[in-house]
Amino acid sequence: MSLRNERGRPAAGALAILAVVAAAALSACGSAEASGSEPDASGVTTLRYQGWANQVTLPEVAEHLGYFGGKVKLKWVGNTISGPQDIQSAATGETEFGGAFGGAVEKLVSSGAGIKAVINYYGSDNKEFTAYYVLAGSPLKDVKDLIGKKVGVNTLGGQNEADIFNVLHKAGLSPADAKKVELVTLPPPNAEDALRKGQIDAVALSGQFRQRAEAAGGLRPLFTQVDLYGPFNGGQYVFRNEFIKKNPAAVRAFVDGVGKAIEWERATPRDEVIATFTKILEGRARPNETTATLKYWQSVGVPSNHGYIVDGDFALWQDWLLTTGSVKQAPKSSDLYTNEFNPNATSPALPAGAKG
Repeated sequence: MSLRNERGRPAAGALAILAVVAAAALSACGSAEASGSEPDASGVTTLRYQGWANQVTLPEVAEHLGYFGGKVKLKWVGNTISGPQDIQSAATGETEFGGAFGGAVEKLVSSGAGIKAVINYYGSDNKEFTAYYVLAGSPLKDVKDLIGKKVGVNTLGGQNEADIFNVLHKAGLSPADAKKVELVTLPPPNAEDALRKGQIDAVALSGQFRQRAEAAGGLRPLFTQVDLYGPFNGGQYVFRNEFIKKNPAAVRAFVDGVGKAIEWERATPRDEVIATFTKILEGRARPNETTATLKYWQSVGVPSNHGYIVDGDFALWQDWLLTTGSVKQAPKSSDLYTNEFNPNATSPALPAGAKG
């Protein structure tokens, strides 16, 4: 799965990958943990992670603002464009944490991987959401017109795939119809261009890439996640269960810091957030990155207080998972997530005065 294009043809391809990953996670538990980070002499735990090109993640903001309290530090090991791949890397011990949409977390847990979600890190509100665009002059007028067409997504087996299944189901179409939509994985920075060049018929865009496309004009949304679900928490950061057991203080510091970063982005003037993103991105000096799209940032897009997780954050995807055979039964909530390490998240409600 190309993960920020977390889609793909579900069942066969995605499940095969998950089965391999799960087996690796289970059979190599000891070696994965052996390669994981341990606190250094000063008690600081290093957390390996994957980033996203041209974007600044919540953990990166938390580290920059000192919200980890000196208890953990991040070590970037490369970029991803796929949430499912990101959490697979965490499951197999290549990284300490990863993030993906809730349905991908459910699939990986259901396959036997020993991971657990600890905080929500993305979602949708009235400013930040994924929209599915076509060219302004496209003959596609309705979601039913997606049947037999090419749709650009960031990965297979991810939320874009679930969104398309759910919107077609809502329109009265069958799972067999949904399979006729051809999902094309594309890196998020290049997805808009592929649509404008006619290489695909529609494209899923979110965050700064959606805002950039809107500013350029010439596109129209076929549907949006807010149309489909309203405000919702979309995805969670996960750690391996064994890492959580051995390093609870590090996990608590990470979750606390990310939760504070969520509230900082929610409460801070937009220009200041963008300036901070720019400083972080320029300071890390990774190859082939640009700050050009940071100016389009609008919102943190996490409706819940400090990333608090509830059962409903996973329920949105269960019809898709069960109907497509991705899982035989929905995992128990206690196997999926915990709020134990989120000391500031005492309520799932949106903080007073914060409308997204």
